Amino acid sequence: MALIQLRNVTIAFEGMVAVDRVSLSVERGDYLVVLGENGSGKSTLMRAMLGLVKPRGGQIVYGDGLQKNQIGYLPQQTAAQRDFPASVEEVVLSGCVNRMGARFFFNKADRRKAEGNMALLDVTRFRRHSYRNLSGGQQQRVLLARALCATENMLLLDEPVTGLDPAATQELYDVIRDLNRKHGVAVVMVSHDLRGALRDAKHVAVMDRGMDFCGTVEEYEAQYLKKAVKAGG
Repeated sequence: MALIQLRNVTIAFEGMVAVDRVSLSVERGDYLVVLGENGSGKSTLMRAMLGLVKPRGGQIVYGDGLQKNQIGYLPQQTAAQRDFPASVEEVVLSGCVNRMGARFFFNKADRRKAEGNMALLDVTRFRRHSYRNLSGGQQQRVLLARALCATENMLLLDEPVTGLDPAATQELYDVIRDLNRKHGVAVVMVSHDLRGALRDAKHVAVMDRGMDFCGTVEEYEAQYLKKAVKAGG
């Protein structure tokens, strides 16, 4: 059974359709890159998968033991978020909040999970540092560690390399690849970085409110390369 299935999902705001009858499925261990122009509905679709936006039509079905509060999420960062005045440890630990239920305080299991994810993302040495004093690449590693505190199965990443220099971009892609291949974490990534994002992906979806394409990377490259050749004459 898929971790998550979208069945003819439609999302609208104030009468304007943002996502139009989209269907897709994400299996355990998958790596799906979602492409599309600005305004094509990519980020809206991701928020719907998290349960933050309610579809006007269709269904979102969680399976294989996954619940919507057990999905790790790395949103696009704003300038205000980059300047967040908290320690690295506090930021990572905050990823456990959705798992706490009625508890008001973090327990030993929460702290062990945060410790493990800081080690996995190689940010333990920064644990007492202020998050806002880190480089962009270091901040994204911290936020990935935070997202992993919410999940063991699935990460949603919204433009994770935006604003990073080439070296930091490559490092972050390597980290995401290892999480997928070595730890079996399913990855759904919204990206404009076509070349970098597709390097390690298994499947591709192309959105323009509706679903223009959904298939393997090989199928995508074959279909879109043919279009490019025809367009070139």
